Amino acid sequence: MRAESVYIQYDGAVTKRYYTILCETRGVAGVLAMNLFRAQKCSARAKVYTKRSYTLNAYSRKEYSMGELCKVLDVYSTNLMIRYGWKEDPTVRFATEASFVLYVELPTGQISFHNPRRGNGPDYPGEWDHARSSQERILKFCDMVFDREWPTHAEAFQQPLLKENSGT
Repeated sequence: MRAESVYIQYDGAVTKRYYTILCETRGVAGVLAMNLFRAQKCSARAKVYTKRSYTLNAYSRKEYSMGELCKVLDVYSTNLMIRYGWKEDPTVRFATEASFVLYVELPTGQISFHNPRRGNGPDYPGEWDHARSSQERILKFCDMVFDREWPTHAEAFQQPLLKENSGT
């Protein structure tokens, strides 16, 4: 399964099967990839929905995925050699807007998600790279994890996984 083909389709059963494979056979890296994928897909869907209830539901799932992502990163980011953190977006003018940004530095490049509330995790010491390539980088990262090309240290696949972070 390729991440992009799962990403662009609308069959929930296909997406769930993809998540199950990542979470049950790719260890911590798979759970990390699944939460990144889910947050990105929910964010993208929310921006195109025309029915307000669908938009709110998608943003709610995005925020949940970001929370689960932060749980995994809090425990495993050092072992996985991934830097992440939160930073306030100085360009946001109104408190009601998504003024906090979660940055994650993947082997494929920096990705970011805006959120109205700051989640758990450290402050981000870096700066935004201005690439606007989160979707592309997340999908490439998911393919690397799915194909067992990342992480390159095998013990990362064997790390005990916290049950509440399994996504299933």
